[in-house]
Amino acid sequence: MNLAPLPNIMIEQAVRAALLEDLGRAGDITSDAVIPAAAQARVAMVAREAGVAAGLDFCKAAFALVDPAIVFTPHLVDGGRLFPGDVLAEISGPARGILTGERVALNFLGHLSGIASATRGIADAIAHTHAKISCTRKTTPGLRFAEKYAVRAGGGANHRFGLDDAILIKDNHIAIAGGVGAAIEAARATIGHLVKIEVEVDTLEQLDEALRHKPDAVLLDNMTPDMLCEAVARIGGRAIAEASGRINAATAPVIAETGVDLISAGWLTHSAKVLDIGLDFAG
Repeated sequence: MNLAPLPNIMIEQAVRAALLEDLGRAGDITSDAVIPAAAQARVAMVAREAGVAAGLDFCKAAFALVDPAIVFTPHLVDGGRLFPGDVLAEISGPARGILTGERVALNFLGHLSGIASATRGIADAIAHTHAKISCTRKTTPGLRFAEKYAVRAGGGANHRFGLDDAILIKDNHIAIAGGVGAAIEAARATIGHLVKIEVEVDTLEQLDEALRHKPDAVLLDNMTPDMLCEAVARIGGRAIAEASGRINAATAPVIAETGVDLISAGWLTHSAKVLDIGLDFAG
């Protein structure tokens, strides 16, 4: 997997905000009271269940921001598969700082690894087709860049990052604009030459109308497998075919086998189960 790392400045901004939220107005009063200032410790981040790692650089940033003397040594890379008992990273140095950064580091690692693991589950389930699993804009405020990175770590593809990087005409746009065709033409008259247009359709009749106006992609929303097969045939390669609705590891193969190019699922980023990863004292 060719997974490009996120720029440190993006990671640090998110991690710094999380640490400031946790430290509050007086810092880590528990560790400061209980742990001697000179105490050193060595701990390991250990997987409690199988999955896919994502967010190790967020962990590294958390400990470095708390105390630059802490040494973070990763044993895996993001996108790597892990199993119960696998050590993702070792951390050594000032004990107070390690305990202060522990929860923020684990929050990022567990959340992002959960997204990567859920994505990988669907990516593996549809690997026999040409379809890709994609995320949506249903993300945690402030963490979209991180959650979409985790989707890539799990072998998925990213949908648009925001309202400003692509046109996606949905049902309410269509209703207010006066129809599928009217909405597409209004969008085309406004956008720049590098901006693509996707339109959401619920019926085959809407699809036929959309195709007459040549969108770049069509979002086939909540269609049955039979409808999707017919929709793909009507599209005939003239636009990217994306399916959404009821996507999970069990339903994804049937949907992918209809010939669609993309399958999108919002729950990957807003509801994926956190991967259980612990911090174990090693000495």
